[in-house]
Amino acid sequence: MISNWMASGADNDARRRTLLGIGSFLLPLLVWCLVSYTPFIWHPKIEVTEPGGIDYFQVGMLVDRAQFADESAYAREQKLALPAGVPANPIYLPAPHQVAQAFYTGFTKAPEQKDAPWLHESLWHSIQIIFWGFVLSSIVGVPLGILAGTYASLGRLSEPFIEFFRYLPAPAFGALAVAILGIYDGPKIAIIVIGTFFQQVLIIANTTRKLDATIIEAALTLGTHRLQLLTRVVVPGIMPDLYRDLRILLGWAWTYLIVAELIGTSTGITWFITQQARYQHFDKVYAAIMIIGIIGFGTDLLLARLERRLFPWDSGLRRA
Repeated sequence: MISNWMASGADNDARRRTLLGIGSFLLPLLVWCLVSYTPFIWHPKIEVTEPGGIDYFQVGMLVDRAQFADESAYAREQKLALPAGVPANPIYLPAPHQVAQAFYTGFTKAPEQKDAPWLHESLWHSIQIIFWGFVLSSIVGVPLGILAGTYASLGRLSEPFIEFFRYLPAPAFGALAVAILGIYDGPKIAIIVIGTFFQQVLIIANTTRKLDATIIEAALTLGTHRLQLLTRVVVPGIMPDLYRDLRILLGWAWTYLIVAELIGTSTGITWFITQQARYQHFDKVYAAIMIIGIIGFGTDLLLARLERRLFPWDSGLRRA
């Protein structure tokens, strides 16, 4: 009876988590729709539908409500044709359907600028920057973090400087990275590495220290050598937590992408965003920003699902 109730409660909890997770996306979307489609909530502009007798008014032009009222009063005094318009939001806040349309056309319609890369080409270039920056950071950061967390003397030697260095903003090294690595992808990857490496070492070292000390003592009692202790006890013991740390740090790397791609020659999704903003195509700007979030969030979901397959024992303990 109790087991049935607990199973039912677990099912309800899972269903509730799913509903709340969906709601966390639907609520912001609902607010966005209300602001975009409900005139009395927040529409500070007027979109001109008929210029009337006002010479500089054009169909589709956005003007402030006060300005539109003044021009309408002027046209009335001069006995000119009155302008007409509908409430609208500023150009920097497109409606959801406009962003959805831009999302679709970004992958199906050629760029308006000559020789400009397609959206998917820009996105793929950015993914490569993230991949190589995070891989290079992890090649050094993960082993160093494990060693610093395992051997106290190495931790005391390395961590004070790393603690100091992690407070230095990674973009501050942009000019130096360009001088050393050129203006193309090298400095961008370097910024990702600088932004994640020092955090990575400290987080992984702290995770390593959380390993149950009795496991290490038991291994040493059984005559385990130092190298075996590291490869057969410490690394397997922290692997689930290490995997979760890397998931979090990968998200950290994504936050440095926009800044990194502005260094040297603008490339990737950042170049696409800046170009579209320059021409006031803010629907495409929102679409590109959302693509970054979708890819990052989707990657994290896939890694979380993979975690349950790689470490089923750990997932079961955490659920319990």
